[in-house]
Amino acid sequence: MSSIKFGTSGWRGIIAEDFTYEAVRIVTQSIADYLKAYHEDKKGVVVGYDARFMGDRFASEVVKILAGNGIKSFLTIGPTPTPAISFEIIRRKAGGGINITASHNPPEYNGLKFSSSSGEPALPAVTREIEQKANEMLLEVAYSELSMADARQKNLLEEIEPFHFYAEGLMQKIDMAVIKKAQLEIGVDLMYGAGRGYLDRILEDAGCNITAFHDHTDPSFGGRPPDPSEGNLAALIKAVKENGCDLGLALDGDADRFGIIDRDGAFIEPNYILAMLFDYMIRVKGLSGGVARSVATSHLADAVARHYNMPVYETPVGFKYIGELITTGKILIGGEESAGISIRGHVPEKDGILACLLVTEMVAREGKSLKELLNNLYKRVGRLVTKRENVQLGNISRKGLVNLLNKSPKTIAGLSVKDAKDIGGGVKFLLEHGCWLLIRESGTEPVVRLYGEARDEDELERIMKAGREMALGK
Repeated sequence: MSSIKFGTSGWRGIIAEDFTYEAVRIVTQSIADYLKAYHEDKKGVVVGYDARFMGDRFASEVVKILAGNGIKSFLTIGPTPTPAISFEIIRRKAGGGINITASHNPPEYNGLKFSSSSGEPALPAVTREIEQKANEMLLEVAYSELSMADARQKNLLEEIEPFHFYAEGLMQKIDMAVIKKAQLEIGVDLMYGAGRGYLDRILEDAGCNITAFHDHTDPSFGGRPPDPSEGNLAALIKAVKENGCDLGLALDGDADRFGIIDRDGAFIEPNYILAMLFDYMIRVKGLSGGVARSVATSHLADAVARHYNMPVYETPVGFKYIGELITTGKILIGGEESAGISIRGHVPEKDGILACLLVTEMVAREGKSLKELLNNLYKRVGRLVTKRENVQLGNISRKGLVNLLNKSPKTIAGLSVKDAKDIGGGVKFLLEHGCWLLIRESGTEPVVRLYGEARDEDELERIMKAGREMALGK
């Protein structure tokens, strides 16, 4: 059995190779030990899973181990969105949550994510402690468990349906009356995931005319990762154009990430959605507050913040850092370029359903296409274009990334390098004219991630080309 390693969003592995019943039991025992050590065990734990292969069976193993340690589980009935699990942790004042999910990873993967009692993904100090104990147990397996029947008999298992409470929470943050009045035509790609019966149901209740795609069970996710990136949304893009939809919305496998299609079928980068929603919440909804973004996210949100004289918080990659700022009330909105967004007063966890509903509200109220809204934003704060690519791991490694930092080039794509920052697992080069290039290793896949930003598409392509060459060790 390979060692347990928590990445930016939990522990993930290939089913039956790394992610096994035994490994799940060991990690759960480590979490149980952590909860008992910090006196969080008496509050119970929310346990959920997404639509992946055998997700319910792995969740049952979690329940058995928790019960063996005298910890009550609140087990969701059926696949449940990650943000709904986070909402339930907070609502129940539970000691934490364990979610069986690999989010947008390919179908052969599954994973386990631990959230703290605040509903936010556990911070590195916590996951390192859990990880260390779990790896010690790999050498000498020792865990306690009860059967599901015994867990029920001892009142250590309660099955729950989170939809209504979660949906009511969203209703307090979204202007459903505006959406209802607009009578929008919307295409929705649920990607066979846990968002089925959530986003589509809420939109239908709001009077939208919905055309849903991939809204049935398929643990193979149609043979591709349940990732709402442009390349995976061909059916949705086609339907939006052919059916004259006002909008196309998509969710990933556990509904914490989103994909947005404009009325002409154009995919709108999540980077732009963060800045547009930040602007909309201040300019139209009359709210105020700062914005948080990960180090790999577009600086367009910074331009919006400057326009309204609001603070900006740059965080490491991983929504847990943004979640902490939401929990402490420091920001109005926070997001990552990888399509994760949440807002003040909501769960400190990325929520694709929330993001889709906010975009729907914005389109309904403004009466404009997303491209029109983005161009109007550019006129107010300046234009930036951004891009992300995955490059299969070549000659570069963490050692190679350190060398890039220590021997930073003086120019990249003809632009002078103003600074090079070690971002932990990667390097961010700040270039002249507000441009930048970031290269980092993925925490969950054997790829190098490239991120770039520039003033126009031609300049951006030159930067990304230089990044690809650097990532491949050329």
